[in-house]
Amino acid sequence: MIEVLLDNKNGNVWDITHLVTDLTWATSRTGKPASLDITFVRGGLYEERSFEFNNGDIIRFRKDDMNVFYGYVFSIDRGMDESVKLKAYDQVRYLLSNDYYRFADVTAAQIIQRIAEDNQLKVGRLDDTGYRIPKMLEEDKKLLDIICKAIDLTLISTKRIYVFYDDFGELSLRSVDDMRVDFALGEQSLLYDYQYSRSIDKETYNRIKLSQENKEENTKKIYIAQDSANIARWGQLQLYKSVDEQLNQAQISEMLNQLIQLKNREQKTLRVDALGDIRLRAGCVVPILIEELDINQTFLVDQCSHKIEGENHTMTLELRVI
Repeated sequence: MIEVLLDNKNGNVWDITHLVTDLTWATSRTGKPASLDITFVRGGLYEERSFEFNNGDIIRFRKDDMNVFYGYVFSIDRGMDESVKLKAYDQVRYLLSNDYYRFADVTAAQIIQRIAEDNQLKVGRLDDTGYRIPKMLEEDKKLLDIICKAIDLTLISTKRIYVFYDDFGELSLRSVDDMRVDFALGEQSLLYDYQYSRSIDKETYNRIKLSQENKEENTKKIYIAQDSANIARWGQLQLYKSVDEQLNQAQISEMLNQLIQLKNREQKTLRVDALGDIRLRAGCVVPILIEELDINQTFLVDQCSHKIEGENHTMTLELRVI
């Protein structure tokens, strides 16, 4: 059972559930706001004459008594027929503008809190990662990219994955350990199609090269970690990064070790089509069982799209090995 409410900020909250013909809710673990696309029939039998809708209106979507999506209308499309299409995004959409920030000795949660306050966005649960970023200077960068960079730096230093998302109207940062679901997807459970790939084409590196500049002495130090066996197998795949000159040798060595562990492996991805379960969204961790591929392990949901048409609810998940 779904519920779709539209608040046009004039004192009325409209229940348009009975007008909706199809709905798609899509989430991404990084780099994008969640979106809600709905199609409804204007002029329906139960529609009140005073019903109206505009960009900026608030849309709330619930399913099976669960809060799913809280966002704002960003586009309205209609033609000669009575069909109307609305696209809404959650608060993360407001983080796609560019700005300048300088941070020192802060956690990812503190960065999110500061940016949210500056942009009048609501904040909910923000987990303390326990890692303080020494320095970040971001000029003319998307606010969301700044937050994602802070989370990436935290991953490199702690090997712990955190997910940033809008939780029904509140910006949240959570460890994936708290986003594990208590059910599995498999050939005997919801899943009806899949596509599995193993790649070294993106995000795989067997040689890490870090450069540290000393401006006072006008010198540059180079630090390298590599896997010679994998270089012989795949060819040399190098990741080059410049690092802060304030870091000491022990910190740089630790960064090298963490990067080579994270990047020196095949990237395994799995796309599955399954019957819908609204508890799944990007950032969740879900067990996958596919006997034909000898897969029996947990995957991280990178992208998730739920489609509801009448009584039919399906979902497509793009997954990666943790």
